[in-house]
Amino acid sequence: MSNNNQGQLKIWGRANSVNVQKVLWCLRELDLPYERIDAGMAFGRNRDADYLAMNPNGRVPTLVDGDFVLWESNSMMRYLALAYKPQSPLYPQSPKARAGVDRWLDWTLSTLQPVDRPVFWALVRTPVEQRDMVAIQKDADAEAAQWVIVDAYLATRRFIEGDEFTLADIAIGAYARRWFGVEGVTKPRFKHLDRWFAQFASRPGFAQFVAPPMS
Repeated sequence: MSNNNQGQLKIWGRANSVNVQKVLWCLRELDLPYERIDAGMAFGRNRDADYLAMNPNGRVPTLVDGDFVLWESNSMMRYLALAYKPQSPLYPQSPKARAGVDRWLDWTLSTLQPVDRPVFWALVRTPVEQRDMVAIQKDADAEAAQWVIVDAYLATRRFIEGDEFTLADIAIGAYARRWFGVEGVTKPRFKHLDRWFAQFASRPGFAQFVAPPMS
């Protein structure tokens, strides 16, 4: 492992943010030391002037690597792999294999996150007495339609992009944990998704950062 990041990698963001969790899981897979600083929701700070100077979106996470600052969680994972472990199979070197990983990283933010968010917030961060279960079930059905795509893709491969565990598995796996974890709605069973999820449920990064109770 390169030692030139000792003491300088910092992650700003609360531990219960799915996008922060992705980056922390990636850091564990790459065996990189870092410091995490609470920010967002109950912790505040993400609307302070100094934070907005780093990340004008006012969201988490934000990565600080010495004098380099980066926002957008999937970009952070790409950067960490390229900067510190360029030979890692997490972000393959082959242009075709890397494009396949990038496709899924883009898909999680453009397609999966928008349908996951209303279900997660309604069932995890909304008091029971305020939940509209009819509306939530409709949202869950919309999210299930996207997991159909992933399940079908996994029918012919071990991981999202083949035999190797990659950043695509981290990105989608963090959302899969939320999908499997929410209760109170009817969800279809996905045998390929179940099998895939079980393969990395015991990985240290997932167990430490993604698996804990949702909040």
